[in-house]
Amino acid sequence: MIWYLLYPFRATTEAPVLAPTHPIRHQLSRYGSYAANHVVTTLLVSVAVATMLIYPIPFLFTTDFINGASNMPHHAWTVAQPLPYGATIHPDVMMRSIWVHSSYMQALDKTLLTCALDLQDELLGSTEGFNPSRGRSEDRLIPQDPTVDLSPRQRDAFHAINGLTNQSWFFHSPLQYWDCSREHILADPDTLRTVNDKKGQSTSVNVTLRHSIVFSGKRFEDRCLTAADALVITLVYLRDSPVGKQWERKAATLPEKIADKWDIYPPDGRSSASQLYEFHFRPISRQDSALLAIAYSLTAVYFFLSLSKIRSIKPKYGLILTVVSQIAFCMMSSFTICAIFRVDLSRIPRAAYPLVVLTMSLENIFRLINAVILTPSQDSTSSRIGYAFGETAYTAIASSVQNVILLMGLSRWVSPGVSAFCIFAAIAIIFDLFYLSTFFLAVLSVDVRRAELSDALTKASMRHNRAASDIRPRSTWERIVYGKVTLSTRIAGTIVMLGFVLIAQWHFSEKDTVFHVLSRLLRGSQFLDAASLEKSSLDKIHQARSPRSWLRMQDHETAHEIISIIKPTAHSYVARVYEPVVFVMKGSDRMPGSREPTLLPAAYDFINHQLTRFLVITVVILAAVRLLTNYLLWEEDAEDDEPHDTDGDALLSVSSFRRGHKLDVVMLAATPDGHVISVGLDRAIHIWDIRPGGINYALFDSEKPNEAPFPVLAIATDDCSTWLAILSSYKAVLWNLKERKWGPQLPVDIYGQKPEAFFFNPPDESEAIPSLVLVRRNGTLTEYAPEICEAEDFGICRSPLICVRPLFEPSKSIHTPTVCCQALISVGKPSSPGRVALVTASRRGCVHAALRESARWKSHGVELESLRDDDIHQVVPLPFLGLYLIAGVNRVHLVNLKDDDLIHTFETERMAPRSLQCSHSPQQATQSGSSGLAWFTFCYSEAESGDCIIQTCVPREEGDLIWFNSSVSPTRGGWCSWEHVHEVRRHVENPGTWNVLSDGSVIGVRQKSRQNQVIVSEERQRTEGLRHRSPRKETSRDGFGRWEVWTVFQAGRATMDESRPLFQAGDKRGHLIVSELGPMIRVGQKTVAFSFGNVVKIVTVGGHERFEDETGDQSREYLKTGSRRRKALGIRPRAWS
Repeated sequence: MIWYLLYPFRATTEAPVLAPTHPIRHQLSRYGSYAANHVVTTLLVSVAVATMLIYPIPFLFTTDFINGASNMPHHAWTVAQPLPYGATIHPDVMMRSIWVHSSYMQALDKTLLTCALDLQDELLGSTEGFNPSRGRSEDRLIPQDPTVDLSPRQRDAFHAINGLTNQSWFFHSPLQYWDCSREHILADPDTLRTVNDKKGQSTSVNVTLRHSIVFSGKRFEDRCLTAADALVITLVYLRDSPVGKQWERKAATLPEKIADKWDIYPPDGRSSASQLYEFHFRPISRQDSALLAIAYSLTAVYFFLSLSKIRSIKPKYGLILTVVSQIAFCMMSSFTICAIFRVDLSRIPRAAYPLVVLTMSLENIFRLINAVILTPSQDSTSSRIGYAFGETAYTAIASSVQNVILLMGLSRWVSPGVSAFCIFAAIAIIFDLFYLSTFFLAVLSVDVRRAELSDALTKASMRHNRAASDIRPRSTWERIVYGKVTLSTRIAGTIVMLGFVLIAQWHFSEKDTVFHVLSRLLRGSQFLDAASLEKSSLDKIHQARSPRSWLRMQDHETAHEIISIIKPTAHSYVARVYEPVVFVMKGSDRMPGSREPTLLPAAYDFINHQLTRFLVITVVILAAVRLLTNYLLWEEDAEDDEPHDTDGDALLSVSSFRRGHKLDVVMLAATPDGHVISVGLDRAIHIWDIRPGGINYALFDSEKPNEAPFPVLAIATDDCSTWLAILSSYKAVLWNLKERKWGPQLPVDIYGQKPEAFFFNPPDESEAIPSLVLVRRNGTLTEYAPEICEAEDFGICRSPLICVRPLFEPSKSIHTPTVCCQALISVGKPSSPGRVALVTASRRGCVHAALRESARWKSHGVELESLRDDDIHQVVPLPFLGLYLIAGVNRVHLVNLKDDDLIHTFETERMAPRSLQCSHSPQQATQSGSSGLAWFTFCYSEAESGDCIIQTCVPREEGDLIWFNSSVSPTRGGWCSWEHVHEVRRHVENPGTWNVLSDGSVIGVRQKSRQNQVIVSEERQRTEGLRHRSPRKETSRDGFGRWEVWTVFQAGRATMDESRPLFQAGDKRGHLIVSELGPMIRVGQKTVAFSFGNVVKIVTVGGHERFEDETGDQSREYLKTGSRRRKALGIRPRAWS
């Protein structure tokens, strides 16, 4: 609602959208990632809090209102509230009382009890053995002389038990526990035991002598009364009762008779001050039940409609159970806190509490779930949960703070019963936010991790697309029904909350209209007790409880009993309550010996008697939850989900592989199963297994340099992670990674030409070792058969090549979208052995495509009119799509390999040569079986500034796919052409060295500021060389502190940006100081490897990497050549479905 109030200043009612780099959102995202990475810890914290607040409930609440516990809500509206001064309401009854005190909290002393009996008999006449039914036959005669006292039988004749008239009366007194008999009091060996045993005793008019109405300032222990501060004797009479007049007259004469024994307040014994109070007990009506049923039904409809739109969650009963559990935790925790701090919740029907909590909680829950669903399924669980929580939590916090402020403000203006409800709702909002960010966040992380959610995420948009392909909603209502537009419910919870407060206040002012109640709320003065602002003369006697607070705490059962006496058909009565006459025995010590307990007495009883059992049960429940979580996460330990992450709450984790090279690493390659091969200037070749528990070893040791085939010009690995090929200027040697032994050696003559590409062909069942392909810069291709040591040359291009990329086509059938007679048809290419094509760019700007067919390579030029004006410098294949990109200075062309058709041209900023990388997300439409792209991202370096530019294309409609294989616009729903995609750009300044991951995110390593680089003179370089590149303790400049690793995600995609120092404390050992990084390659889906001088460093985004031997994904990168000064240019970005 706050955003609606700020509309004149913001010109919008939508909540502000914070940038991912905003400090608030960034910290919330970090917390979400931490909670997802530490599921067990987060869940245990929430369960521990819930257990500690739920277990005490049976010990803190009661239904008998007499044992120091809190009152449990019932099915009734109850309140005891003062009416405004000057109200023109005729009271139904009058109430007069006396309070009798001795020393502080010594009201049950026998001496005081007998003295109080004398006062009672002085005011009412003799009450020993009080039995008003004996006066039933007596005529109701009032003495003509008003100064003459009524006889006991005359008095009893007017008692309410003998028939209700305007002259009726009744009273309740603690002395009735002893039948108002002095002998019984003096003969009682244990007055405390008597009081507790007879706490349910009733008077002659069936009013229960509860401790709350006959004592004031009570102490309880073990559900028993242990002390009281005052005896309260109350007379209730109707307007014309002679007993009431006698009480008033006799009270005025008492100061003269007993002044030597009592201190009386007021001194003249006349209680003239009074106030109207309304005592309300209204059982929930059929109309109330119907309204609550409608409200619950609407809430259930909203819940299940929202649930039905979340098609990617299965099974849904798990989500329902989680939501119900969170609501239950929230409610019961709030009940416990209210009970401990003596907030009486018994005045509002119990059926109202879940409704208000439910309406305020559901919106935050579904907003978080939808945010998680919109995150890319390729991201790690921690990334998705972190981004979603950061995107939604600040709005939830702002709404919660707004609602708490509204409720706490309203609690000061409404009646006491509604005020307690406002306090409960405010506490419930706080607990709802707590359980949302702990319990629900942890359970949601478990669901994603167990693949109950993530298994269907990649198919959600396709199922949505199937429904959209049949019917295309046009009207606003149809778009809402089909899920294209979501009705905003951001203020629904606030409206329900405020509406219920207004309705509840109206129930306690049932004689007024809703408009009058609302106007009084706006004025806000009628519920303030003006008399309470005056300093009371009773302050000096230190009463444990003031008369006004005692009156307001009367329970609704007593009110119900009195209503049944004086107005049997009504739900409330109005009483004129006179200030009590207070009697304090002379010589009493009224100074409190200790401060009265602040909390509920039952809370102290619970601590004293249930603490050990409570702690044991809490530990048992936490252990059970721990075991259950271990079972649900049996595949991986939830607490150690990211074993390489040294910062538990960080999105980026960095690990180092040192002690392998003495000089710089100049070349890197990777296998699909997680092996990284490094080549250094020290003529050493090392193989690193970056998986947990992997074994690292040296293929060639720097101590035996003559055995190495140096200089190494290129390295390559095959798709099966079996063979490693090392190319030198005169031979190529093969190493078996599985068996760790040497394979065949092939003589190679590069003719003085630098290799532009070196890779294995896709494996063939007829070959034990895949064939090798070498492409030289002069445009010739040589294919080697390692098993028979044969080679064959082919011509690819007559011009010198500047870029060569292989394009892998899988052997399985590929489905592509086509248009036929305005219908979408699945066309499958017949299954054939996997093959590879080559796409090249030459120095002259020509582009060639070569396809391997029947062990031969056939090359042809790509003749496109749009290429003639571009300075072509790079080609980038799109794996498994049969497409490739041609990069110019300001444009990128998308071309079909099969027929060389130009599909689309992307406009770019001025691009640095050979800096283009791309990633995409192919998905299959369920109904048609055709493939499309959920998104398409390409990145490049800006030529002048060096900034990294990220351009992302997504369909304009949620759930649509990009029709990637043709420039023709599709005629059926659910598809988006390249011409109609939504394109967003992001700029990253000072990117350093970077690479694109499979989910379209970019990860890089940079120096924070160029100005802080260490400048070393050429003279010092010549004299010191490489001898002092190791970090020295005496240097005052930190050569490592400037380096940081960063990740930025594609615009419009749901995940979070992050940066962190590349080096942590103690991580600098063994590193050489460098001014720029060595080569950088991608390993797996979300990991990059790069060289920092002589150390290979691994950076993973969002958790533990799963390599292809774990996931079964056979797509991979082909690495060709490496360089010391720049990363290898032979990286083929990979697509992941």
